[in-house]
Amino acid sequence: MNDDLLQNLAKLHTTELGIVRIKKNLSLETEDVVVWCASQISKAHKIERKGKNWYAYVEDFVLTINAHSFTIITAHKEKRS
Repeated sequence: MNDDLLQNLAKLHTTELGIVRIKKNLSLETEDVVVWCASQISKAHKIERKGKNWYAYVEDFVLTINAHSFTIITAHKEKRS
């Protein structure tokens, strides 16, 4: 697992629209989405970098984070096969 994302959790941030999108996609009630996401990333069972993004796989969802700016872009529930 690459530690670059984990070492830079303090740099995580997102946009207002990102907050809305993450809350909607994961049905979250939390007020501080960035703190919640940082906590989840630290518990991820898999973190991988593909191109310009990091993907953190946690429980049944995936968080997408820009690798250069550490902006949390979105979150999606994982599709089960």
